[in-house]
Parts: sequence; structure tokens; C-alpha cells
Amino acid sequence: MGNKPLMKTLKWSIFTAALIAAGCKGPGKAPNDDASNFTISDTVMNMIALDTAKTSKVRNELSLTGKVSFNEEEVVKVYPIVSGLASEVTASLGDYVKKGQRLAIIKSAEAAGIRNDLLNAQSNLEIAKKALSAAEDLYKSGISSEKEFLTAQSDFKKAQSELTRVNDVVKINGDNSTADYVITAPVAGYIVERFINPHMQIRPDNGNVLFTISDLNHVWVLANVYETDIAKVHAGDEVTVKTIAYPDREFKGKIDKISTVLDPDNKTMKIRINLNNLNALLKPEMFANVMVTYDCGSAMVEVPSEALIFDKNKNFVMLFNGKNDVQTREVSVFSVVGEKTYLSAGIKPGDRIISKCQLLVYSAMNES
Repeated sequence: MGNKPLMKTLKWSIFTAALIAAGCKGPGKAPNDDASNFTISDTVMNMIALDTAKTSKVRNELSLTGKVSFNEEEVVKVYPIVSGLASEVTASLGDYVKKGQRLAIIKSAEAAGIRNDLLNAQSNLEIAKKALSAAEDLYKSGISSEKEFLTAQSDFKKAQSELTRVNDVVKINGDNSTADYVITAPVAGYIVERFINPHMQIRPDNGNVLFTISDLNHVWVLANVYETDIAKVHAGDEVTVKTIAYPDREFKGKIDKISTVLDPDNKTMKIRINLNNLNALLKPEMFANVMVTYDCGSAMVEVPSEALIFDKNKNFVMLFNGKNDVQTREVSVFSVVGEKTYLSAGIKPGDRIISKCQLLVYSAMNES
């Protein structure tokens, strides 16, 4: 537990002896379990903290490796709608873009054809409108037949329908009606994938994505679980993720999906952790160390890890029944999981232990 150096530092302190009443053991004696002649002063009572041992389900930790990935449920992929030549690409990988921001320009004959269709549809509608007006006047004057008037009405409606169709095509193409087809961002976010470069030819049969945009407010961590550990992980298990980029920072999350099949190449099962990504610190493809905390099924006595004292290759806690009744109690540690330690023997649920400044009391009782 790393307490030996701290104990050596404390042993010089006359301050401890002044604060805690006499009753220390002589040289070479074992830790003192008999507290009948030992009293904690009021000063030390104000320094220590007490915790109560309780029964809890034993939890353990499983260490895994994985990588950061963008959240596939919060991405938008931009595909080419027209073929042509990429004349300009303004968005780079990793850039943050706003909705409607220009990403690239494609010189496209298809786009030019759409503009031509739009002009023709507008012209035809104008002609059909004039023809309908003339046919209506002639029909009302009795010069032309009703059939001719109905034919003019039909032609006008067809021209309206064609213009509506072409306008819909223009909208699908991002309201582009020139030979310069402008690709814009459909949503705000980060460019996490880019597969287009200036002077690149976009073929009519090219169905590959040009840009992938993600807001990165949430990211996935995909971790590998070996076959021997599959039974230990469950959806909802708490997870701590650490990365090489931020070695002193922990990212907390939970397992939200477990694969139902194993990877045929490395015989591992994938688990997915959904993480909040404040300030976009986590980047796709980062290596991640994943620590999964899981239930073992059995129940044992739980105490704070900071309450343990390691000395003479044994673990102890300071049992507190009152300021005049303090005992050093050897305990058997089953497992240590972060701030919690599970004991298989030594104390029972409901026992009160000193969890802060216990080394002062231990040192005074067992000074050698």
C-alpha cells in the first residue's frame, strides 16, 4: 500500500507522542491489540476520520485495450451527388465546420445540365402560360373550340410540373444551379474523414463518401475482450478509460453494447463504451486503456482503501470503539478496487475503523 516510507517519516515526530497518551509498546514487539492503556487525545480526535465496515458485493477489475472511435450514431456522411472535377477543397481533416459552410467545389457538366434544364423549364412555362391566356380569350370569343382550350390548359400544367421537378432536383443538389457544384456541410461538427483532394476526378459511378462530419460531443471506445474474460463483462458495467495523451486524466463511462460474435482473426469480442467528450479531448484512433469494474457475485466486508496500513508484510486497520478503546487489527485482503478494499477476514460489518491519520495512531501504539 506504500505506507512504509510514510511510517518512517512519522517516527521522528515528537508531536505524535505529545498528542497521544502513553501506552506504546517496547522495542521489537508485535502490533498492539490491547488498547486498555491507550487513549487518543482530543487534538488527534479532531484530526482523524472514522468509517464503518459494511457488507458489499465484491467487485473486481478487468484491464483491456482499445481505441477511441467517433460515434457512428452522431455522424453525417457527405456523398457525391454529381460527377466532375474537384476544383477546390476548403475543409481539412479535423476542422470544425458550421452548418452550410462550404467544404468543396466540383466543376460538373451534370450541374451545368441542371441549370440548363431549369432555364428551359422556366421558358416553357412562360410560353405555356401565354398560350393558355390566348386560347382562353379565343374560346370565350367563340373563335376556338373547347378542345383547343383544354389542350392549352394541359400544356400549362405539364410545364408547371416540369418546373417543379427541376426545382426539386436543384434543391437536392444544394440549390446549386451553375457548373460549379458547391458541397456544403449539412450539420455542424468536426471533419473526421476526408476522401477528396483538389483536382480529383469524381466519376459517375463513385459511391464513396467524400466527408464524414461528427460533433464529437460523444465518442465511442471500442475494447477487445478475450474469450476467457467474456463472462466477466456485462452491459452497464462501469468503465474507466485512460489515454497516452492524458495519462493523469480518467474518463468515466459504462458499457452500452457487447458484440454477439468474436473477431475471427484475433478471437476477441468487442465491447463499446459511450463517453462524454468535453472540449473534444478524445480523438478518433487514440489508443485507450480500459478498466472494467464488474461484480464477482459474492459478498464481503468493504472498507475504504485509504484505511489500510501495510507493515511487516501484513495488512492492518485501526479498530475504533472509543477514544480509550483502539485496537490494531490484522486483516486479510481479498481484492482492492480503486477506493474500495474487500476483506475476507479480520473485522465484521458494523465495526468502526480509522480511515484518516490512522498512521499516527498506529505509529504511537506500535513504536519500536
